[in-house]
Amino acid sequence: MYQHGISIVEHQTGPEPVRSLSAVQVVFGTAPVHLISDPASAVNKPILANTMEDVKTKLGYSEDLEKYTLNHAVYASFELYNVAPIVFVNVLDPDVHKTDVPSKTVGITKGIALIDDEGVLLKKVVVKNVGGTTTYVKNTDYTISFNEEGKPVIAVIVSGAIAAATQLSVEYSKLDPDAVTKDDIIGGYDAGTGKYTGIELIRSVYPQFNILAAQLLAPGWSHEPDVAAVLSAKTVNINGNFSAMNILDINSTTVKKYEDVAAWKEANNYSDKQSVALWPMVMKNGKKLWYSAVFAARLAQTDAENDDVPHVSPSNRPLKIDAKVLADGTEVFLDQPEANVLNGAGVVTAINFNGWRTWGNNTAAYPESTAPQDRFIAVRRVFQWWGNSFILAYFDKVDNPADTRLIESVVDAENIRANGFAAQRQIAGAEIEFRESMNPTENLLNGKIVFIQRIGAFSPAEHITNILEFDPTITAAALGGA
Repeated sequence: MYQHGISIVEHQTGPEPVRSLSAVQVVFGTAPVHLISDPASAVNKPILANTMEDVKTKLGYSEDLEKYTLNHAVYASFELYNVAPIVFVNVLDPDVHKTDVPSKTVGITKGIALIDDEGVLLKKVVVKNVGGTTTYVKNTDYTISFNEEGKPVIAVIVSGAIAAATQLSVEYSKLDPDAVTKDDIIGGYDAGTGKYTGIELIRSVYPQFNILAAQLLAPGWSHEPDVAAVLSAKTVNINGNFSAMNILDINSTTVKKYEDVAAWKEANNYSDKQSVALWPMVMKNGKKLWYSAVFAARLAQTDAENDDVPHVSPSNRPLKIDAKVLADGTEVFLDQPEANVLNGAGVVTAINFNGWRTWGNNTAAYPESTAPQDRFIAVRRVFQWWGNSFILAYFDKVDNPADTRLIESVVDAENIRANGFAAQRQIAGAEIEFRESMNPTENLLNGKIVFIQRIGAFSPAEHITNILEFDPTITAAALGGA
C-alpha cells in the first residue's frame, strides 16, 4: 500500500511480566513458525522470550493448542500468570514436517483472494492464472500476508497483471504438525553437522543466554514414557554442573480413573526425584491445557511471590483453571481424599476447595523414597537451587591459588549467605566446613578442595490436626453467667 502522511498504530499494553530466575522454564515442542518472517530461524534453536510480543515475533503464536504444543506454555505463562523469562525449543521444521498442496482455485472478491487454509508457508506460495500458464509476481502483481486468523490473504495490485481476473490458482506448502514424532522432541547430536536438536539443546541454554534452566517440560509429549525418561536424564549435570526439575504429565488418554494412576506411573518408571508427575489435564476458557504447562507457570509465580527463593511448596496455591479434564475433554471430579490417593503415589493433581488450587507436595520419587530432600518438591528445589547458586557464586574462585585465604573466603562468604536466608526463614539454616580429614595434602597439591555443607530446609506443613474436646465446664460457666 502506498503511504503518505501520518499513521497511528495502537498497541495493547499490559503489566510487565513477573520475573522468576529460580523457576526458568525450558519448553520443548511445536510452534506455528509459519507466522513469523523467517520460519527456519526458529527450528531447533533455544529462543528466549520475555513477553508475548517476543513469542509472536520470534516463534509465532496461534490459538490452536492441539497442533502447536508450545502454545500451552505460552498461554499459561503469558496469558494466565504473566511470568518470564522462558526458553522455547521448537522442533517443527518447515523443510521436513510439511504437506505440499499442488493446485487450488481461489476466488477474487473486491481485489482480495483468501487461501482458506492454516499453516501455509508464505514463501512457498505460487500464484498463477487458473489455466496455470502465467505465474504472477509477488509485490508486482499481488501482495500476500496473514489475516487475524492466520490464513493467507492475496491482495491484487491494480497496476499488475491480475487486475481483470476473478479467480486464481495457488500452489503452496503448509506445516504438518502431525508429522512430528517423539523422536523429534527427544532429538540428538548430528556428528556431521555438529548440531544438537530437541531436548539435547538444553546444553545450549546457559552458554547462549547465561540463564539457568530450572524446569524442563514438554507439554503434549511428556506423557510419552520415552520423552519423560530423556527429560529426567537431562535434569542432572546440565553443562556438567547444574541441575533442574522436570515437569511431567501422566497419560490421561490411557489412564482415565484416579485409581489407575499409581500403577501406570510405576509401570512407566515416572519415579525420579527430579520429576513432578501430574494428572490429569486442565481446562481454562474452553481450552484444554496440559497440566505441566500450567503448573510450571504457577511454580514460577510462587517463586516470584517469595523473593525468587524456591522454599515455598507449590501445593495448595490458587490455580487459574475452570476444570480438570481427561484428554478427551471429560471432566474429572475428585474430592480431597481421592486427590490424597494420588499424592500418596507421588502425583500432583488439582482440587476445587474454596476455588481451584494445586494439590500435592511430593516428587515422583515418593513413595519409594521418603527422604525429605528426595520426596518434597520444595526441599528438592532448595537443594538444587542452592547447589546451582553455589556454582555461580564461587566460579570466579576456580584456578585461584589453593591457599588458606581461598578456603576461608568461601567458608566465610557462604556462612554469611546462609545466615541471610535463615534470617528470612527461607531455610532453617546452613553451615559449610573445610575438614582436613576430607582434604589430604596430596589432594590439595593436585588442586582438589572439598567442602561439606549441611542445609536445613523446611518441609511443608502437609497435615495439621486439631483435636476437639467437649468441655462441660465452659458450657456450665456460660449458663451460670446467663
